[in-house]
Amino acid sequence: MSATEQISFRVEPVTQSRLSQVDFNNLKFGQIMSDHMLVASYDNGKWEDVSIVPYGDLSVSPSMSALHYGQAIFEGIKGYKFEDGTVSIFRPDKNWERFNKSAARLQMPEVPEEIFMDGLKKLLDVDRDWVPAVGGTSLYIRPFMFATEAALGVHPSKSYKFIIITCPVGAYYSKPISLKVETHYTRAAEGGVGFSKNAGNYALSLYPTQLANDEGYDQIMWTDALEHKYIEEAGTANLIFRIGDTIITPHGDTILHGVTRRTIMELAEKWGYKAEQRKVSVQELIDGIKEGKVTEAFAAGTAATITHIDRIGYEGEDYSLPPVEGREFSNKVLNYLNDLRYGRIEDPFGWNFIVK
Repeated sequence: MSATEQISFRVEPVTQSRLSQVDFNNLKFGQIMSDHMLVASYDNGKWEDVSIVPYGDLSVSPSMSALHYGQAIFEGIKGYKFEDGTVSIFRPDKNWERFNKSAARLQMPEVPEEIFMDGLKKLLDVDRDWVPAVGGTSLYIRPFMFATEAALGVHPSKSYKFIIITCPVGAYYSKPISLKVETHYTRAAEGGVGFSKNAGNYALSLYPTQLANDEGYDQIMWTDALEHKYIEEAGTANLIFRIGDTIITPHGDTILHGVTRRTIMELAEKWGYKAEQRKVSVQELIDGIKEGKVTEAFAAGTAATITHIDRIGYEGEDYSLPPVEGREFSNKVLNYLNDLRYGRIEDPFGWNFIVK
């Protein structure tokens, strides 16, 4: 499929929807899938057969290269329903841009805007009744791509599948979380793939996260691979701190450049806060907590949205953050984003991608 070719979406609707089986007042994150999914195939240097079909299992070869050599990337996006029934997706263009940066790093083909953005819009139009209207809920959207060539040998695959699945969800975290500063295991190194949203980054996090869980922490606070001196991100989200009057987020190529993180920093600047993207040392953070300079700390991401951090463990000691109710900036930005994404206020930035 070249850039000049018109994309035709084949739509195969389900014979019977599963919608009536869903309790939208009791949604477990990522466990209930919507009726349909978008599937596109890449072969012989072009994209083809872009289809919206019933959600279901895939048939793959045991020698499929993604299973052996790890060419697999994904994104996380959310869709929302306004009070008038309008369906909106929050800043999916930025996810499309990041998806293709991940693809380039893993030597995978880029997905054209027409397939990603128009496909997203078409899929949510078909499954618009799956976008929940209950307060605090949303439709989690998972675009992903993986290598499908059925051959062994370390080389870029000649074929790929691009798929979008969706699921209605509630909150990923239902309460403030505790983090353990990780000083042994490593998430990403300079020159690696830390900035990309690839499957391997998450696989290597599972064991050290379980160790942190065993010690009573909810997640890990990753540090740099060289010295374990500088803070990078949490296990499932970016990190943002308020130190004095400045909103600060760790920055670098080992860190995922999150859309929610970007949004929050843009809002901070618009609202007149001093906003910085820079290295943040563990010592600066710990000293700041001790001295009362760190007044807010939270995780930011599509799934996590804004999740307050109440406790940080470092070298056998716990450091507590100020009470959540007194956190001016993070509570303000959370309320603003909720109002914006649910269509309760005007969207001066054009961040809401309206399906219809």
